[in-house]
Amino acid sequence: MILLESIRNTASFYPKDISKFKEKALDWADQFEIVSYLDSNQKSSAGGYEALLAVGCSDELIRQSNNAFDDLKAFYEEQKDWCFGFLTYDLKNDTEALSSENQDRLNIPDLHFFRPRVVVEIFDTEIRIHSLNKQAEELYQEIINREINSVEDLEVFNSFQLVVPELKARMSKAAYLQKVENIRQHIIAGDIYELNLCQEFYMEDTSIHPLNTFRKLKALTSAPFASYYKCRGQYLICASPERFIRKIKDQLISQPIKGTIRRGMNSEEDSALKEQLFYSKKDRSENVMIVDLVRNDLSRSCQAGSVKVDELFGIYTFEQVHQMISTVSGRLRPDVHFIDALKNCFPMGSMTGAPKIRAMELIEAYEVSRRGLYSGAVGYIRPDGDFDFNVVIRSLIYNQAESYLSFQVGGAIVFGSVPALEYEECLLKAKAILEVLGVSVEKKAEAS
Repeated sequence: MILLESIRNTASFYPKDISKFKEKALDWADQFEIVSYLDSNQKSSAGGYEALLAVGCSDELIRQSNNAFDDLKAFYEEQKDWCFGFLTYDLKNDTEALSSENQDRLNIPDLHFFRPRVVVEIFDTEIRIHSLNKQAEELYQEIINREINSVEDLEVFNSFQLVVPELKARMSKAAYLQKVENIRQHIIAGDIYELNLCQEFYMEDTSIHPLNTFRKLKALTSAPFASYYKCRGQYLICASPERFIRKIKDQLISQPIKGTIRRGMNSEEDSALKEQLFYSKKDRSENVMIVDLVRNDLSRSCQAGSVKVDELFGIYTFEQVHQMISTVSGRLRPDVHFIDALKNCFPMGSMTGAPKIRAMELIEAYEVSRRGLYSGAVGYIRPDGDFDFNVVIRSLIYNQAESYLSFQVGGAIVFGSVPALEYEECLLKAKAILEVLGVSVEKKAEAS
């Protein structure tokens, strides 16, 4: 175990252009082996930050599904310092008597957390740098003096080329349509009420520039829970719109997404589509079932009577789609450790279904790829125990050593699901990723 060498030194700065500082800081950080970058894209979703950057590793925790949450609790308690990391979907095997047997080409550990050497808090007008071994003022000068290309011009992000730009589907379109119908039969039989079915698309023998790929995806989506996670040649390039769970003092907040519709071609069509989503019986049924599941998950950790639905069926607009988002909150019981509260809600209901355990059993049976980091969570824990984690969706995952690039998409299957429309929704959710990869939605649909 590597102990922290010293107390962090901290300093605040007020650069003239926060956006330029963010790009310089990210470019500076990418020279290190381990990096976590969380960006709200001016939506203040990363725990109230404009962005949050963790660089370098003072100590780390790498685990598979065997008491991983208990080990994370001990890891935090040892120093009560900043911790950044991810939880993969397959930690379900640590919370329930489940297993993951599907194919895995990414080989990412089930859990990775690290104590960074440098933490950069980025607000609207202020920068705070917390560092070990080096003065914050010196680090600030290193970052702002970093020589990078003009990040204002998106064309610099288009300069990279995929070595083999052939996208393959792990599951054929015909197989996906049949699985949707099979899941509907489970619903008719009363086995489940809702299930989130996902499928993988991938590229082999592929080379990308991970950071520039992230920048391009971020520019296309402006996602409030965007993240770039680098760990020794394995990369997460994430444009997530969804918060999994946040803790502020004794308050826990979860914001599940269920319900998606495309953007309109003009303002009139856009408004009509938002209204259509709001009144959609299918999307409302998807959403309310997951809200009930989240309420149940939170009640395992929260004070009696404190769990409430703050917003139901909220319609939020993003660059590519409109989404239906609900907000559920509760007050953490004093006798429950916040890591246990995180465990009690994991995996997130929006990516499983209801009832949760049976849905996860059927997910393992019907999906063909191990989810891994997809539909897991990336985030941070502050020294005071407050935390914020996203849901890893709308994301590329890249194993540089294996030259393997992957993304997964999915949706909630309910009784009213139409298989062909569910497949179209998958492609809609993948629209920005397909654009980054140079593959059109239409061509991908025709090829499947």
